[in-house]
Amino acid sequence: MTVEKGQAGMSQTGADVHDLGEDIPPLLEEVERIAAHADPVVRNLQITHCYHRLARALAARTGGGSNWCTFAVWASKQVGQTIRQEDLARTVGRLLQNSPEVTVVVEELVRTLRRAVPADVLDHAHKTVRQAVVSVARLDAVSAASAQGNLKVFEEIAREFARFLAAADVEEFCAALRPGEPPEGQRYLRQAFTRYHRATTTLDHKQRAELLLLANIEVGLHEQTRLQPEITAALQGPVVDPRELESRLLDLLLPGNRFVRWLRLTLVTLLGRRTALHRAVDRLADRARVLVRRAVTEHLMTMALPGGDVLDLSVDLPATFPPLLAELADPDLLALLATVDPTPDSLSGTAARDWSDLPDRMHYIADMFRCHAARGDLFDPPFTATQVDELTAGRKPGGEL
Repeated sequence: MTVEKGQAGMSQTGADVHDLGEDIPPLLEEVERIAAHADPVVRNLQITHCYHRLARALAARTGGGSNWCTFAVWASKQVGQTIRQEDLARTVGRLLQNSPEVTVVVEELVRTLRRAVPADVLDHAHKTVRQAVVSVARLDAVSAASAQGNLKVFEEIAREFARFLAAADVEEFCAALRPGEPPEGQRYLRQAFTRYHRATTTLDHKQRAELLLLANIEVGLHEQTRLQPEITAALQGPVVDPRELESRLLDLLLPGNRFVRWLRLTLVTLLGRRTALHRAVDRLADRARVLVRRAVTEHLMTMALPGGDVLDLSVDLPATFPPLLAELADPDLLALLATVDPTPDSLSGTAARDWSDLPDRMHYIADMFRCHAARGDLFDPPFTATQVDELTAGRKPGGEL
């Protein structure tokens, strides 16, 4: 993947401004209405579409080039998968199926229960174990934390983008932002919107590109600082309680009514295998906890972009810097990068090792903003026109989301 993909017909700074000229930005009241929507699934879809409209409207003002909302579209769309738990359970199942340690434990469980459990049930023991783990893994906690983070960022930052696009006086606009450092202060947002405003007035393509990059990183730093609790909660959300897992396993492995189940458990106890069963389930719970958290991390550290590109945030960025940003000159931009990018002008080491670590995230994000600053296809709509009609009406659309 390179940043040239999808750039045909673009201006030097990114999106074709002629394609963006008629976009009408959402009003503040619309942002607030979306933030108040009670259904986290529909709300996420509306948030993603609203970011798309904000991104295009601001790009039309600045003369092209990606802004923070441009990337927020695809990040929010990715978060939507976690909120809907569409692929998370399948990822957990895949990791369980491919784990040699889990295979060993399942075989131990089968040996422990072989006289009490029907043979046809034991034949599907691996599938049963995967079902049991997914059912008790608290994936709903991951979904809830992701939904909360999605809302938290939108109701603050999208609100300010809507205000900025409607503002007649940028100084008056910035004066309403809170002074001080994040998470409570909005100093970085103040600075960022000042840069966006300057980008709307400059005729120098390189200066505009650097102003947009600086503003994007400043908004990103504010956003990621604010999101720290939700990211930590999502990663720590999965909990596999061994006794709950054992109960669920027995429900699945010992079919029949309560009396038949009691007889089968009595047989397990009489055979002296109840303790062995506890030990096997404990080991399964320990391994499952690790694999479920790996699945959550995999989801949080994946970002799908237009054209089938999928960024794996655990590996170095597979891209290059666009010509206007190959060498940087803005002193404020260089100063900020010195604090968030430990490998200046290089993509080596961008891979995030620990997504719960703020500096680790910001290193990747800053270089991602820089590498993909000129990708025109990032302004493509995230949903079809039919899906937009449905989600705007407050319904979950059909089709791939």
